[in-house]
Amino acid sequence: MHINEELPVLERGIIRMLKDWTLPVAMVIGTILYFLFACTPALEGAADFFGPVIDEIFPLFMFLILFVTFCKVDFHRLRPVGWHWWVGLFQVLFVAIIVGGILTFHMTGNRLILLESVLTCIIGPCAAAAAVVTSKLGGDLEEMTSYTFMSNFLTAILVPVCFPLIDSSAGMDFWQAFWLILYKVCLVLVVPMLLAYLVKHYMKALHRWIISVKDLSYYLWALSLAIVTGTTVKNIVHADTTTAMLVVIAGMGLVLCFVQFAVGRYLGHFFNRTQEAGQALGQKNTNFAIWIAYTYLNPLSSVGPGCYILWQNVVNSIEIWQYNRVNRKEKTKESEIIKKEI
Repeated sequence: MHINEELPVLERGIIRMLKDWTLPVAMVIGTILYFLFACTPALEGAADFFGPVIDEIFPLFMFLILFVTFCKVDFHRLRPVGWHWWVGLFQVLFVAIIVGGILTFHMTGNRLILLESVLTCIIGPCAAAAAVVTSKLGGDLEEMTSYTFMSNFLTAILVPVCFPLIDSSAGMDFWQAFWLILYKVCLVLVVPMLLAYLVKHYMKALHRWIISVKDLSYYLWALSLAIVTGTTVKNIVHADTTTAMLVVIAGMGLVLCFVQFAVGRYLGHFFNRTQEAGQALGQKNTNFAIWIAYTYLNPLSSVGPGCYILWQNVVNSIEIWQYNRVNRKEKTKESEIIKKEI
């Protein structure tokens, strides 16, 4: 979003604020729209109509977001690098700690639900949209994309191994679960990547137009975030539990979010990839986490990743604000130097 310097100061300030805080604005809009439709009897029919429509078009949004992002990828640079293995190792370590705690202390009831909600936020793969944020923050898009694939395969192995251990009723066959998750990975990641590859190499005019639209994938993602937030708020409001329990789940999700981002950034600084590793470990595919929680564990545990999506996008917003602020300061300094030289 380019800010026209000829606009009045107030308008420039508003545009700059929307640019820096696009994600929180999207979440607020999603929340307001949910309550608007939920609390207005006259809109009940519209809510019933648009609910299934949104469920159908949301995967299309994710497809478009990744397709646009992958159009900017240098496919020759997609390969594992050092920090990938360390971030993957710590994901496995965190999963082992939670599963070990559940089995050692024979967790049941609300304690088990709390730990299951935490587990789904850890075991879930790196979000495909993490590449969008990393690109927005000036990180390495190819390394982030490579880790996204690696993380999804890691989750495909961890889920069918761990879930039957903590919930005997999961009834999960390893290979059945593995291939189901792999199938979802192919739909979400591989298909838009193949299409982007074809467009980049065989439809060059279309490719030039796509990459010429600044931050297209980012704003598409913001629109999808508004939809996801509305759905998340709906699930929280209709959760069959007490307010205190919801607060505890949300609080644990907040702590876990900061821990995963912090550990990822700490690991990444050894490889000069602080931003990328932080996003890799901290930003999760919460839609997938909600699905596995609702399908294989106590459905209430799906509130955990539902809250996590809000926290991780607050972190993303702060990172983007800081990045834009630093960039503006550098540009101001450069302008002052040029004026002095002139």
